[in-house]
This record gives sequence, C-alpha cells and structure tokens, in this order.
Amino acid sequence: MTASRASDEVVDWSKIEDRAPSVAQLFIDRVAATPRSEAFRYPSGDEWVSVSWAEVGERVRTLAAGLIALGIEPEQRVAVASSTRYEWVLADLAVMCAGAATTTVYPTTTAADVAFIVANSGSRVVVAEDESQLAKLREHRDEIPDVHRVVLIDGTVPDDEWVMGFDELAELGDRTLRERPTCVDDRISGISPDSLATLIYTSGTTGRPKGVRLPHLAWTYEAASIDAVGISEGDDLQYLWLPLSHVFGKVLLTLPLQIGFPTAIDGRVDKIVDNLAVVRPTFMGAAPRIFEKAYARIVATVKSEGGVKKRIFDWAIGVGLAASKARQAGKPLSRIQQAQLALADRLVFRTIRDRFGGRLKFFISGSAPLDRDVAQWFDAIGIPVLEGYGLSETSAASFVNRPTAYRFGTVGWPIPGTDVKIADDGEILLRGPGIMSGYHKNPDATAESLEPDGWFHTGDIGTIDADGYLRITDRKKDMFKTSNGKYVAPSAIAATFKGICPFAGELIVHGEGKSYCVALISLDGEAIAEWAVENGMGEMPLREIAAAGPTVAMMSAYVDQLNAGLNRWEQIKRFTILERELTVENGEITPSMKLKRKKVVDNFADRITELYS
Repeated sequence: MTASRASDEVVDWSKIEDRAPSVAQLFIDRVAATPRSEAFRYPSGDEWVSVSWAEVGERVRTLAAGLIALGIEPEQRVAVASSTRYEWVLADLAVMCAGAATTTVYPTTTAADVAFIVANSGSRVVVAEDESQLAKLREHRDEIPDVHRVVLIDGTVPDDEWVMGFDELAELGDRTLRERPTCVDDRISGISPDSLATLIYTSGTTGRPKGVRLPHLAWTYEAASIDAVGISEGDDLQYLWLPLSHVFGKVLLTLPLQIGFPTAIDGRVDKIVDNLAVVRPTFMGAAPRIFEKAYARIVATVKSEGGVKKRIFDWAIGVGLAASKARQAGKPLSRIQQAQLALADRLVFRTIRDRFGGRLKFFISGSAPLDRDVAQWFDAIGIPVLEGYGLSETSAASFVNRPTAYRFGTVGWPIPGTDVKIADDGEILLRGPGIMSGYHKNPDATAESLEPDGWFHTGDIGTIDADGYLRITDRKKDMFKTSNGKYVAPSAIAATFKGICPFAGELIVHGEGKSYCVALISLDGEAIAEWAVENGMGEMPLREIAAAGPTVAMMSAYVDQLNAGLNRWEQIKRFTILERELTVENGEITPSMKLKRKKVVDNFADRITELYS
C-alpha cells in the first residue's frame, strides 16, 4: 500500500524546487535577506541576549575562516561535543560555511563512545563545550590520532598546542579573512547538494552506534518542505532546548534559516517551564516525556488542592475535551457549548496556557509515541500537540500533523516530496530527498536498510488511513510473540500506560516466548516525590518508596486500568517497581529520551526472572 499527503493540501512547490543548494548558502541568504532582524536569544546569567542575523553572520564567517586556517578541507569532519547552546549553533554554521561536515556528539556520551565516534568519523577538529568534554578526549587521545586541534568553548585553555579557545579560533579566522577575503565564500560556492553536511551517530538500542550520512540537500529539503505547507511563519518565536546532536533538534535549527523567525535557545531541561513563561514562544518541539510530565504535574497539583478548585478544573477539562472531540469529528459547537468553552477558558485554560508563556500556537512532539489521551488533554486547553515522525536516517521530519489538519493517534501526513509504502509484513518504507546517503564506513548496514531504488526500511510497523494519516503501531524488532502465538506491541502499551499513570517514568513489557506478560515500572522521581509527601513517605529515599505497600497498591490500580483496555494476551499479569529511575548514564535511555529496551531488560534480568518464578 502506498500513499502521499492529502490531495487537497495546499503546497507551495516553488519553495521546494527553488531551495538553496546547501545549508551554508541557505544561511548566507538569510543573513542577506533580514540582516537586522532578530536571529537568536540565549541566556547570559539572569538575562537574555538577543543577536541579529547580521551579527550571527559576522561571527560565523570568522569561525569558518578559522577552521579553514586549521587545515579543514571540504567534507572533512569537525565534531561538536556540547549541550544545546548558542555556541553550538555558531560552531555548526561555521562548519557548514567552511564546506566541512559536522559530527555531532551528545555531552553525556561516555569517553569510550566519544573516542569511537570521533575516530570512526575521521574528525580532524573537535569543538568541546568544557573541561569535562576535553577530559574525555584526553583519556583516549591515542585512539583519535586524526584530531589535531580541540577548540574549547568554556573553561581555562591549558598551555597545550592541542587545545585552543573558541575566541582564539575566531581571532585566527579574522586574520585569515584579512589575508584571504574570499576564502569562506569560495568554500560555500563549492558545496554541492550531495556534499556531506552532517554525520549523526544513532543512539542505537544494541551494539556500536552507526554514523548516518546526511547531505546538504536533506536539510534544505526538510526546511523548504515544511515551509511549503505553512506550518510556521516569519512572525513565530521558537523555543529550542532539544539536543542539537540529534536530528529533531537539528531540523528545528535549520527551519529558521529558511523562514527567518527568531529562536530562543537554552538546553537546560530543568529551565524549560521557567523559560517558557519569560520567552513566551509561539511553538516548541519536545519528546513526549515533556508533555507527559507537564500534564501529570498540573493534574496532580489540582488534585492535591481539591475542593471547589478541583471541581471547576474537572468541569472545564470535560468541556474542553468535548469541544476537542467535536473539532476532530468536524462537528460545529452549539451555542451552549461555545459559551461553556469561553467560560472554561477564562476560569482554567488561560491560566494553564500562561504557565507556558500564553502565546503558544502548538507544540511539536517527536522521538517516541505520544499517548493519545495526553494529546487530547492539551488540545482541550487550547494548545494542540502536533505529533510527527522521522528517524536519524530520514533527517527527522518525514511525517507531521498540520496545525489546521491533525488527528490524534497518528503522526500526520508526509511532508511534500516524501513517499511512503507499507511492506507485506507491515513495515513502513520511505523514499525522498530527506533519506540518508548511507551509514558511514558501513556498507553492509547500508545495503540492509536502503534499497537500490531509494526505499528506506524504517524498522517501524504502521498503517495508513484512507486520507493519508500514518499510524505507528510499534517497532518491528520490539514486537514479540508469546508462547500462545500472539503478537504483543510493547511500545504502544507503554505509551498508553504513561498517559494513564502520572507517576510512571517507563513501562517495559516482557513476554517473549512466555505464556503471559510481565512489566518493569520505573518511577518519575519528581512526580512520585510529591505523592510520597502527601502519603506520609516524604522522608523516604526513592528505593523505599518503590517498595512501600501504598506505592504498590497505587500502581496496581493503574495497571488494572491499563489491562481493562488490552487484549487478554497483552495484559500485565505481574509487575515490579524499580528502585531507581532509568538514566542515560546507565545506558537505559538515549539522550533523545528513547527507551533502550534490551539494555533495561539486561540490567534488570533478575527482576524479570522473579516475576516468572
């Protein structure tokens, strides 16, 4: 079965056909088009600093010239090991304008994996955020002989020719531009659409990460295609906290180069809610866990207050949900419903929206499945969550719901120019300009995933509605069969459970070859801490809260609620609550908040054995 976007969608194909040949040219064109307009905001102490496109352009040009002076040649790799911050943007754009390619390294990556990524990519220069990232490189310096210079963003630059400061690189570039004024322009003009732009190493659920090779045409296509359907506009203000070392963040960094809206950037996850109230953006991208936590926190706060406030809140949510469902069904609201919705908005919804800045048009959700009930709840309060779908290998956005056309439980329509078909076994296959050129130095893996005619095997299972909306049902490799011959989709069950239970971090369903399913449940530390205080366990550490009788009873009730909506063979017969949260450091979740199911099962194999004993 094949499908494309809905036939009645308005698409400005000229934006796709006339797009820039490279990210570097896209950036230079943006600087020329709107030099005085705001480009980025970033935190400095307690203040937010604003910079124009002209200021960004000047800084990027000197950094790019600095890289050229260091001997970086076209398509050679420059690694960036940093959290999301303004300097990450500058470094990446400088690499683009030097005609080189960015190797992205997430800051919590272990020293051994950093060494592997840097060595495997053949990176010649590494831009390191601070001394902790520098220490990782020093620890494995013998394994990364191609690296001839490390550029340090923060911290004291040691007396070592191997290391230089970020400002030093710009100063070197400034001197180079005086000697060779056209060196950066010459590099930009030499970039072709097929030139390598980015090397992103997939977090992977097993084995070593694979380097995904993404050419310039993938990013310029993504930006132009999203612009062509009018999802965002020039008067928008984006709040960007997502890891720029991953495709979801990277595509949201490319989009303003195409459209021209400003972006407030701060990668500190604990500052998201506070920053939203100050920055007051019009949209933000996030992983589902952010929405689940926000939903759970608001609901738990109102529940704890109780009384009249809770009754008004519950009434308002009921009104909002009814209106949301009517909109989804294409049914007009009656006058009574309109009046009720206006009152609910004034009493409840406006206050909630103000906590997110008060100007949000929508959120964008990606990286993992979003529970339908959570999406419906946000829509009820007036902030739609537009779920999208894509992978590192597809430059992030292959599908996305539109602000004027969205359906809960789906990831929307394809972006223009992307084709999709469902294989006989249910796997989703994609083809289009956003598909990678292959895995770096891994022809076997490339041949396994990418067919000669361009179709990419996503590894995801899904179906397509008659009007083009795609539904993801599970990961092909994650699905398992019980001893009774029934297939179980653990990711879908987990997404449902996290929408039901505000205190769960993750639900890991297990049952391969078994006669029934069991589950490991991790707690959300922040949410469970508040619940523990209310239930007389505020002084207990998390491991004791997890084992306490009231906690087990509470979680059992949520599991019963989950089971009521599942087929008999999918139901959770036994479960255990883990004594700690799952972490990136323990290898159990990826930096982009995806569950590494196999690693969790391995780490807690004894607990699973107990559940079947």
